[in-house]
Amino acid sequence: MNQGMVTAAYIIAAILFILSLAGLSKQETARRGNVFGIAGMAIAVLATILSPNVTSYGWLIVMMVIGGGIGAYLAARVQMTQMPELVAILHSFVGLAAVLVGFASYLDPDSHLEGAAGTIHNVEIYLGILIGALTFTGSVVAFGKLNGKIGSKPLMLPHRHLLNIGIGVVCLILMFIFLGAGKGAGAAILVLMTLLAFAFGVHMVMAIGGADMPVVISMLNSYSGWAAAATGFMLSNDLLIVVGALVGSSGAILSYIMCRAMNRKFLSVIMGGFGNAPTSAGADEDEEQGEAVPISADEVAQLCKDAESVVIVPGYGMAVAHAQHPVSELTTQLRKAGVDVKFAIHPVAGRMPGHMNVLLAEANVPYDLVLEMDEINDDLGDVDVVIVIGANDIVNPSALDNPNSPIAGMPVLEVWNAKQVIVSKRGMATGYAGVENPLFFKENTRMLFGDAKDSVNAVLGAL
Repeated sequence: MNQGMVTAAYIIAAILFILSLAGLSKQETARRGNVFGIAGMAIAVLATILSPNVTSYGWLIVMMVIGGGIGAYLAARVQMTQMPELVAILHSFVGLAAVLVGFASYLDPDSHLEGAAGTIHNVEIYLGILIGALTFTGSVVAFGKLNGKIGSKPLMLPHRHLLNIGIGVVCLILMFIFLGAGKGAGAAILVLMTLLAFAFGVHMVMAIGGADMPVVISMLNSYSGWAAAATGFMLSNDLLIVVGALVGSSGAILSYIMCRAMNRKFLSVIMGGFGNAPTSAGADEDEEQGEAVPISADEVAQLCKDAESVVIVPGYGMAVAHAQHPVSELTTQLRKAGVDVKFAIHPVAGRMPGHMNVLLAEANVPYDLVLEMDEINDDLGDVDVVIVIGANDIVNPSALDNPNSPIAGMPVLEVWNAKQVIVSKRGMATGYAGVENPLFFKENTRMLFGDAKDSVNAVLGAL
């Protein structure tokens, strides 16, 4: 395949990637968006393999078989509840690839760029390794937090902001030294900067609390895009630059949307997120809580049967219990009985943006029943029954009522305004942010204790 055909294939792939992003913006067109993305990636990979620059097909085939085999194995066995951590670890691979490509480009004996062109190329290499390194370790830590190997509480080191600023300043100084150094000294400087970037990535994500993890996922998505774009500059690959820019910019926009939905500033998330230990005022409030009132599945079924409107609020607990299919069946049965059923989705429900939407789509819940927080929050006061399934922080009234709460100011679904609230939970444990929830003790709240899947199936049986 000549270079002209490769360029034409890259243009087609880029168009397909843009169409993919457009399709993924809505649930109704998400499947089509995925098809466009798969087609674009297939064209991009084939065009790259058949380009005149590729000659070592033996190594290429071996690496593709190994990588493809690992990917297929993981995709076949990963659970929907593990999808956020899978996304996080995949981001780390992009970052690591940028680091390795950066070192390979710098040490390439066939590279003879000099003058301004050489300086620009070295800047590309330096920034690519820097972004890739912090993306790699940051994503690994995010993976650990999401799968429970690392605690969700933020790590608050003394003078942590000064530490981050110091690392940034040192990396900036090292870049200017690197640009004037020879190959041997330059490689040593790259290694030192890489180690600093690794440390920065670890510290940055360790300092972010559990409730901010959806923002972290979208942020790391953005970083991986910019790392890919930097790799494209290093390799002079136009498509990689375009794709990296698309991923980087869309991830940045998503991070902004998530922060706005949580009433957070992006910098405040980076400097340490939700999940700090409650203040003494919060502790006093906890001591004054009333008693949680349990309810049986039969009683919940009767409440739903007598209701005109029911709103279901899914959370991560629904995902863990694999309860989305019974919830879908419950929705079908209630709608057959003439009950108006809707779903209320908080922007940060679950562990990544859109987590609950994907679960409900998997269970064939009609798209028109699934509403975002801004679309339904004002109408919750007219709802007869709200069923909260495995959600905690996103329905916590202390976000609005207690200015001393670690989640103060975070917009939440105001489910307590409904006539009756049913909370399906295993127990009285706090949510991912580690904050107590006064909703459980309100007069119109009843607790349906037990595994979410078993509880919903019991309600179905009673219906």
